[in-house]
Amino acid sequence: TLLHVPYGDGDGEKLDIYFPTEPSETFPALVYIHGGYWQCMSKDDSGFAAPPLVSQGVAVVAVGYDIAPKGHMDTMVLQVRRSLAFLVEQYPRIRGIYLCGHSAGAHLAAMVLSTDWTEFQVVPDIKGAVLVSGLYDLEPILHTYVNDALNMSREVAQRNSPMRAVTPAAPAACEVLVAVAQHDSPEFRRQSQEYSQALRAAGWSVSVLDLAGVDHFDVIERLSEDSYVLTQV
Repeated sequence: TLLHVPYGDGDGEKLDIYFPTEPSETFPALVYIHGGYWQCMSKDDSGFAAPPLVSQGVAVVAVGYDIAPKGHMDTMVLQVRRSLAFLVEQYPRIRGIYLCGHSAGAHLAAMVLSTDWTEFQVVPDIKGAVLVSGLYDLEPILHTYVNDALNMSREVAQRNSPMRAVTPAAPAACEVLVAVAQHDSPEFRRQSQEYSQALRAAGWSVSVLDLAGVDHFDVIERLSEDSYVLTQV
C-alpha cells in the first residue's frame, strides 16, 4: 500500500494506492472517487472497497481532491482528470482502469467521461465506469444549502453538469454502469435515470442497476463485502 502519493502540488492532490496481494505482470485498477457533496469526506475514508478487490488481483486507487470551500468545482473536475493522467504515466503495469464514484464522486467520474485527453498528452485506458447514486445535473442544487460552500454560479453549474457534457461514444468507449439505491431520494433516482438515457442516446453502452434494500450510504459502504452484488459486478 502506498498512501498520500502526490499527483500534483495541491494539498488535496494525493492518491492512496492499494496494490493486489499477488500482483501479476499487469493488473487492472479500480479508481475510487469519494462523495460528500464536494465538501466533506476524503480519500482517507475510501479504502473500504480494497480488501475484496486486491485479493482478486485488482489494484484500488482512492483519489483525493480539494473539497470546498477551498476547492472550486472547476478545480475538482480538473484534479480528478489529472490524477488519471498521473496514474497512466507513473504505473505502466496498470492495464485497464475502472472508475467508481459515489454521489458527488459519481458526478466527478461522469465528468471524466467527457474529457478531451489531448491536452493531457495521455489517454487513460478506461474500460468501465461504475456511477453510484450520483448527481449529473448541478443546477437544482444552486439554491440549496449544498451550494453555500461551493458558491457555484449558474454558468459553473452548467459547465460542470455531466448531463450537458455527454459526448458521442467513441468506438472504444467504456461500458457504463449507473447504480442507484432503492431508498435514494427521488432526485437522485431521477437524475440517474435521465443521465443513463442521455448516454444511451449518444451511443454509449449503459446498464442500470437498481439496488434493493439499500439507501444512499450503505449502497457504497457494502463494497467491503465480497458477496455484495455491486462488489461482484
